[in-house]
Amino acid sequence: MGWATEPVQPIEAVKPGSPEKVELGKMLFFEPRLSRSNAISCNSCHNLATGGVDNQVSSLGHQWKEGPINSPTVLNSNLNFVQFWDGRAKDLKEQAAGPIANPLEMAFTHKLAVETLHTLPEYRARFDAVYGKADFGIDEVTDAIAAFEETLITPNAPFDRWLKGDDKALTARQLKGYQLFKEKGCTACHNGVAIGGNSYQKMGLVKHYPTSNPAQGRGAVTGEQQFIGWFKVPTLRNIALTYPYFHDGAVWDLKEAVQIMADIQLGQRLSEQEADDMTDFLKSLTGDQPQIVLPILPPSRADTPRPQVKS
Repeated sequence: MGWATEPVQPIEAVKPGSPEKVELGKMLFFEPRLSRSNAISCNSCHNLATGGVDNQVSSLGHQWKEGPINSPTVLNSNLNFVQFWDGRAKDLKEQAAGPIANPLEMAFTHKLAVETLHTLPEYRARFDAVYGKADFGIDEVTDAIAAFEETLITPNAPFDRWLKGDDKALTARQLKGYQLFKEKGCTACHNGVAIGGNSYQKMGLVKHYPTSNPAQGRGAVTGEQQFIGWFKVPTLRNIALTYPYFHDGAVWDLKEAVQIMADIQLGQRLSEQEADDMTDFLKSLTGDQPQIVLPILPPSRADTPRPQVKS
């Protein structure tokens, strides 16, 4: 196949393993009672109507507290080699557990979140059907959420169709932009099926990147000074939808993001035409968005904990 020699490979639709587990995970993904306020769900920060992000510089959590970093897209996130910007979660299941107990996000505890779900017989029945036990815990909750997130793939982007042999899928400008994307060296970090998401890189490799965001990236996880400012390379799939850009959410315009990355990562100054062409190419990476039928969540019961908005 022609794409076998390209640094980028097409993405394929996913076949869910267990429809019952995926449906349960979808309910939990949209379940605001996993948060202390009963107002924040996974979808709040990873909105499936807007490219799997919330289009905020950093997400607003419990009591409108601002998070420390830009929320990456949940779309195609199963293709990442690790999760979170700093890679502190090895997979989607581990990632799903983080926000529930984070005081800046959902501000609950795993224990209280599970106890809340246990008050709802509909959930107990579904967990019993999927996992063979109604006495489920956070392990099963995060496993189900991960199973749903694994289905959030966006195939059939114009660029994917071109890779598979549709010569009319891309415009002349987009083709020129892809050639520049390779020639300038962008594919050193943005490659593979996810067009990123498979390595850590220093933000500001050849030039300092000025930011007011205190996030230290991989160095904060490993404790190693040399990895301060290193972050997981984000996927470029659906990049036209997932603004603002970078870990600090500082840039809202895709063309500007392209120009900055060429400057600080590659030490190259793009002409206006080059930047326009590469931006047009990036727009060809928007795939078919997941078509989600919203789940109907079970109503709270007398013993279901009430929202705690002020605490």
